[in-house]
Amino acid sequence: MTIRKVLIFTPILVILFLLQSYFWVPTYEQQSRGNPDRLNEYITASIGDASILNPILSADSASGDINSMVFEGLIDRDEELRFRGRLATSWEVFEEAFFYINESASIPGVDTARAEEVVDFLRKPKKDNGVSDPQLKACLDNIREIAVIPHREFLITKREKDPKNSKKEIEVKVHVKAPARVKLTLTAVDQDLFKNLTQLLGETYFTSFRGERYLSTDPPVEKEKLAAYAREFVPATEHNPILIFHLRPDVHFHDGHVFDANDVKFTYESIMNPRNLSPRIADYEPVKAVEVIDPLTAKIVYKRLYSPAIGTWGMGILPEHLLNQEALKREALRLGKDPEKFSMRQSGFNRHPIGCGPFVFQEWKSDQYIVLDQLNRYWEGPPNYKSYIYRIIPDPLTQEMEFYAGTIDNYGVQPHQVQRLKNDPTYQSFSGPSFGYTYIGYNMRREPFNDYRVRIALGMAIDVNKIIQYVLHGQGEQITGPFVKQTDYYNHSIKPLPYDPGRALELLAEAGWTRNKEGRLEKDGKPFQFTLITNSGNDLRKAILTIAQDSWKQIGIDVRTDLLEWAVFIQERVDKADFDALILGWSMGIEPDLYQIWHSSQTNPYQLNFVGFKNKEADELIIKIRQEYDHNIQVEYCHRLHEIIAREQPYTFLYVSKWTAILDKRIVIKEVDEKGNVIYKQIQPTKTGTYTFYFNKWIKLPEVPTFALEG
Repeated sequence: MTIRKVLIFTPILVILFLLQSYFWVPTYEQQSRGNPDRLNEYITASIGDASILNPILSADSASGDINSMVFEGLIDRDEELRFRGRLATSWEVFEEAFFYINESASIPGVDTARAEEVVDFLRKPKKDNGVSDPQLKACLDNIREIAVIPHREFLITKREKDPKNSKKEIEVKVHVKAPARVKLTLTAVDQDLFKNLTQLLGETYFTSFRGERYLSTDPPVEKEKLAAYAREFVPATEHNPILIFHLRPDVHFHDGHVFDANDVKFTYESIMNPRNLSPRIADYEPVKAVEVIDPLTAKIVYKRLYSPAIGTWGMGILPEHLLNQEALKREALRLGKDPEKFSMRQSGFNRHPIGCGPFVFQEWKSDQYIVLDQLNRYWEGPPNYKSYIYRIIPDPLTQEMEFYAGTIDNYGVQPHQVQRLKNDPTYQSFSGPSFGYTYIGYNMRREPFNDYRVRIALGMAIDVNKIIQYVLHGQGEQITGPFVKQTDYYNHSIKPLPYDPGRALELLAEAGWTRNKEGRLEKDGKPFQFTLITNSGNDLRKAILTIAQDSWKQIGIDVRTDLLEWAVFIQERVDKADFDALILGWSMGIEPDLYQIWHSSQTNPYQLNFVGFKNKEADELIIKIRQEYDHNIQVEYCHRLHEIIAREQPYTFLYVSKWTAILDKRIVIKEVDEKGNVIYKQIQPTKTGTYTFYFNKWIKLPEVPTFALEG
C-alpha cells in the first residue's frame, strides 16, 4: 500500500504564501532595465540556467533555447516539417561512388578485367538502353558519369599497441599499391548501386576483391590487422554521398564580420576536434571532408551512406575568426593560461556568444537572467520584439504568479492546472504531445545495474499508470522505448512493463537478492541501496522521485534521493556519469538516428549515452538505420532496436507528456504586406510540436485584438 503525505493549507496561509510570492516579483523597471516600453520586450522563464552558450558544446535545453536565438544553421524545418534554407539558400544532393578493379575476377562477356574494358562494359548497356530489369535500368540511368582513376601508391603511418608490451605504442608503416579504380558520379544517392551492378559484373565481383594483396607493413602485422587496414585504405566499394550548400550572401555575424563557407568548415572541424569534447561528434563522424569551393559554396563529402545527413546542418554556425587556433592562443595568453592546454571549452566566448541569428547577446547574470537584443540587420528582417529576456525562476508557482502579474509573457501549465487554464478565455492556450519522453536511467557501469534482471525488476515495482493519473493528471501516455511515439519508428507492438512487485522480487531473487528478517533486500551480506537523483525546480520529477523511492522501499530496497541545482546536476553528475540512477527526459527530433544516445561508442564523459548501454546488435542496427534510405526498411530496423532496448531496460521508460502553454491574448503575429499594410494574425501551433515557430513575427499590442475577443 502506497502512503501519500498530503500538506493541507488553511485559506489564510494560502493567501499569505501567494502574496509573499507576488511581492517578490521585480518591478517593470527592474525587468526592463530602465526601459519603460514593456510591449517591445518578450520575457520568458526557465527553471534552470544555461550552462554553455555554444551550440557545438551544449547539451541542455536552457542553453539550447538561447543558442537557437543567437546562432543560425544552414537549414531547418518549416511549419510542415520540410527542410528549408536559412544560412543556405539552396543545396544539392548527389553521390560519387567508387570501386577497385578486381583483377582476379572474370566478367561475363569480357576478355580481360582491365579498367578500360570494365568501364566500356558498363557504358554499353547504358548507351544501348537494352536492359530489361527495371531496378538495373534505374541504376544505370542514375549514373551521370563514369571515369577511371589510375593506380597509385601511398604510405600511411599508424600508431598501434606494441604486441610485446601492451603499455607501449609503436609506429606501423602501411605501404599501399592500389589498383585502378572506377569512379561513378550519380545524380542521386543509390544505396543499392553495387548490388545492382553485380547483375552485370558477376555476383562475386565485389565480394571476392582482396585488398590485403595490395598492402605491406613495416613491421609485419597479423592477418586480422592487415585485413582491417585493407578495409580502411583499399575498400572494394565506397559510397560518397555529397551535399553542396549555396550560402546566403551579405550575412554578417553580430560583430559585423561576414559569414562565409570557411565558417561552415570551421564549425565542422571544431566539432571533430577531440580537445573540445563536443557531444555532437557522432552526427559529423560520417563526414569525410568539408571543402570550401568559394566563399558562398560549401561541399560536404561523406565517407559512407548516412541518411540523416541533411538534418545535421541545422547546427548553429560558429564564427571562425573569433575561435580559431590563433584567437584561442591570444585569449589563453591574455588570461595567463597555457595555450597548448586551452580549448574552446575554456573560452570566454561561451558566456558572450556571437552568432548570426536574429538576436544579439547582451548580458548573462548567472541564475538570474540572460538578455538578448533584436538584430536590426537580420537577413530575414529584424524580429518584432526589441529584446528577449530569459529569466531563471526555479519555482513553478513563482512563475505562475509572475505570469498573472504580467512580468513574464508565457507560462507552461502544470498538469494539475490544465483543465482549469486550458479553456480560460483570459489567455491564449496551446497544447500538444511532446516530442520526447521522461525516464529513470540506470548507470550500467555500476552494480547492481549491470544485471538486466535488476533493471526490469526496478521498472516492474513502479506503477507508471498511477504516475500518469495522479502526477500528470492524465496529461501523458506510457511509453516503452526510445523513439518519438508520434512516428512510425516507434514499435507500438511492445507492451509496457506490468506493475508487478511480486514478479519483481522473483527476478531479484534470480539475481541473488533476497529479503532478510527485516524485509530488506541483500546479497552476500550487502544491502541493496543506491541514490536516485534529479534536478531541483521540476515538481513532476520531484514527485516521481518520491514515488520511485517509496515503491522500491516496499520491496526492500534502501533508496536515498537527492535534488540538485540544474547546472550541478548536468555538469557534475550527468556529464561525468557520476550517479547510480537519475530521472531525466529527452526532447527528440523526428529523425530516427539514436547514435548519440544509444551507441556503445558514446559512453565517455560529456557524451549522451551516460547510462553506459552497450549491445552489439543494437550498435549494428543503429548504424544500419543511419545508412538506410528506404523508409520501410528503416522502420523495420527501428522496431527491432526498440525491442532490444525494451528488453534490456537501461531506462525505465515512463511517459510522453502532453504540454499546455498559455500566452497573453495581446501577443499576436505581425506581418507587413507588399503594400506596407500591417496585418495581425492569431498564433497557431505547427507540426513542429510547438507554438513558437513564428516567434520572430510576434509582438504584444496595447489592447487585445478583435479576432482574439471573438475567438
